[in-house]
Amino acid sequence: MKQLLNTLYILSEDIYLSLDGENVVANRGREEAARYPLHTLQNIVTFSYGGASPALMGVCAQRQIGFAFFTPRGRFLARVTGEGGGNVLLRRIQYRAADDPLQCCEISRTMIFGKLYNARWSMERTRRDHGLRLDGEQLTAASRQIQDLLPQVRQASSPEELRGLEGVGASTYFRVLDQMILGDKETFFFHGRSRRPPMDAVNALLSFAYSLLAHDCASALEGVGLDSYVGFLHRDRPGRTSLALDLMEELRPCMADRFVLTLINNRMVRREDFLSMESGAVLLTEEGRRAFLKGWQEKKKEKLTHPYLGEKLTWGMIPHIQALLLARYLRGDLDAYPPFLWK
Repeated sequence: MKQLLNTLYILSEDIYLSLDGENVVANRGREEAARYPLHTLQNIVTFSYGGASPALMGVCAQRQIGFAFFTPRGRFLARVTGEGGGNVLLRRIQYRAADDPLQCCEISRTMIFGKLYNARWSMERTRRDHGLRLDGEQLTAASRQIQDLLPQVRQASSPEELRGLEGVGASTYFRVLDQMILGDKETFFFHGRSRRPPMDAVNALLSFAYSLLAHDCASALEGVGLDSYVGFLHRDRPGRTSLALDLMEELRPCMADRFVLTLINNRMVRREDFLSMESGAVLLTEEGRRAFLKGWQEKKKEKLTHPYLGEKLTWGMIPHIQALLLARYLRGDLDAYPPFLWK
């Protein structure tokens, strides 16, 4: 079983990372600011303009320590990867499956089913826990609409039909997301998804969460020997980790969206944690990112019972387990890919 180690986040814009023996060294100018033992790290995520030394990137690639670069405002730039892990035969199977519309549809169907199932369950949990503070009828109606979509997803016979059903479900879900926000509605409101750039505080949080989750999913897929750039639902596009985006679909509602709601409703982020730009974009401040990442790390350490394996795991292990199950399905060890169904 893969051990869940730590993720090192570099938030200061002037930090340069280098390698010293078995340690990652954070340098500010000519001064050493901190050092971290390599053997304790699973991922390094830097938001600094300073960058990192080739020696450090090489060692991380060799030891399969995920290394991702973001701008200080949270836009993904690049990810360091080494030699492809696993058996080349697995990737050949993956590529053949990606070229087969029937297999693409079969795998995509389970992932979209998981996404809609988890979105509905998130709404049901909110309605159960906070029924007196929100419009229960609106949430109930949206939940029923998504429930009605689930049998249609199971019977969908083409990727195009699946994308249409997923679009309807996502629209229904996002239409009531604002109902699930219970704190400081003047600052935290959701009137629709906006990206590149996010135009309000909630979209800024969602975009940041999705970027981190996509990195975790890509690292998990590469770790089991799959090519994170060749997907089944998301079409191939240069530079896009399409399979990571596929895998994170079922995890968005329960890992990313639910975490953002927890940050807001538990007042772990405040109005002061956001910057409003002249263009209308809303971005997290450095302090806001610190609060976010502290909560994200704590979330990944929380335990739950995996619905398919029946084992106690941490949330941070879920992308790795799902990547492993997908690899086992492609190898023929499983009759179908079991999506993560949150309970």
